[in-house]
Amino acid sequence: MAEVLVLVDHVDGEVKKVALELLTLARRLGEPSAVWVGPGSEGAKGKLAEYGAAKVYVAADEELTAYVVAPKVELLAQLVADKAPAGVLVAATGEGKEIAGRLAVKLDSGVLTDVVDVADGFVGEHSIFGGGVIAHARVKRGTPIVAVRPNSVAPEIAPAAGAEEQVSVTLSDAAKTAKVVEKVVQEKGERPDLTEAAIVVSGGRGVGNAENFKLIEGLADTLGAAVGASRAATDAGWYPHQFQVGQTGKTVSPQLYIAVGISGAIQHRAGMQTSKTIIAINKDSEAPIFELVDFGVVGDLFQVAPQLTEEITKRK
Repeated sequence: MAEVLVLVDHVDGEVKKVALELLTLARRLGEPSAVWVGPGSEGAKGKLAEYGAAKVYVAADEELTAYVVAPKVELLAQLVADKAPAGVLVAATGEGKEIAGRLAVKLDSGVLTDVVDVADGFVGEHSIFGGGVIAHARVKRGTPIVAVRPNSVAPEIAPAAGAEEQVSVTLSDAAKTAKVVEKVVQEKGERPDLTEAAIVVSGGRGVGNAENFKLIEGLADTLGAAVGASRAATDAGWYPHQFQVGQTGKTVSPQLYIAVGISGAIQHRAGMQTSKTIIAINKDSEAPIFELVDFGVVGDLFQVAPQLTEEITKRK
């Protein structure tokens, strides 16, 4: 069975959820081999093996993380040349898509981006026009390079060997032209990361203004949830754009998604419709969001949300 290389997204030695999703997809296509770039792999190898990594290629040289994406591209290109994998999977993040594009050029191969599923033969599935159209595509030349949208598939445990193999690459001068001179850690509150949260509470146009988003935050905090927002709310300046859920924002797939004052425009649905359970609160019984939900509450959010928050608090 041919290898499938999976580039591992990690922060300070902690494996990101999307890496586990990619390993789950890779098992359909061949034998998953995780590629870890930079230091900190010691505590992560067990997690990667738990989710199916038969091998873990570790390139621990700190020089590989001292520059922008080019060193990762050169490492992957060398692994493709040495191991002849069936394909390469990366996360369709800003960095991941740049890596995919550069690697495709270097290998003279085809690339698929923003894929939401991958079938046998590396046939990529794309959800376009806000989820209104599903398209399938396949790379025609070279080693398939596929950038998969985070939260497109649920990670599944499938223990494997996780055999470690140290690898290295000699960087070209071209790979060293953009050096990382400073890293600033964004301050995080107590709420979980939006794309990795098990519960998400999102507010939309119906919330009315920025001040009223305290209702959304209050409900989220009682549930230990992340806070999201619709495009209408972020465009109006009521909540920061980094919390936008939708086709042009973040894609989430939590166990529970609560949409408060969100009509359910197709571009918003594209970012949350794979959630396991969806609850909507909206005073308009004809709102499109109700076509998608598991449970719907037709009512004034300014009455329903505080009552819901109060009841949850009582039961804690």
